[in-house]
Amino acid sequence: MDTVDLILMEKGSVVRCIEKDKNVSDAAKEIAKHSVGALIILKGQIPIGILSERDIVTRVVAKGLDTTRTKIEEVMTKDLVIITKETPIKEAMAIMTNKRCRHLPVMDEEKLAGLVSIGDLNRWYSRDFECTIRSLNDYISGSYPV
Repeated sequence: MDTVDLILMEKGSVVRCIEKDKNVSDAAKEIAKHSVGALIILKGQIPIGILSERDIVTRVVAKGLDTTRTKIEEVMTKDLVIITKETPIKEAMAIMTNKRCRHLPVMDEEKLAGLVSIGDLNRWYSRDFECTIRSLNDYISGSYPV
């Protein structure tokens, strides 16, 4: 069974983080600078929150809050759903669907090992489906190896 570790080996394990006492404007600049969808907020090596582009739009901009005065800690998602490198990819997809979240921090024991997004999982499944379709086409056309 394919696990999240396979996705991290392909995409890398770099996770963009920011301190909880920074303001939302700082976070938006970091998100734009690194072309990521979310930043993790750490306490030591443990994720304590996540701030996504969507959080900034719905919790700050749509409410008319000042991005330079609103602290990340005030608007970040605190109830994180965390997975491990051994989590099956199908399970990670089910978690995202059921919890309606787009990013999952990945832990390896007590250390942050990466971050997977809904885009990462969709990309994985798309390639898997393409491979299956090619194999079935080869089988049907008679060019499938014996």
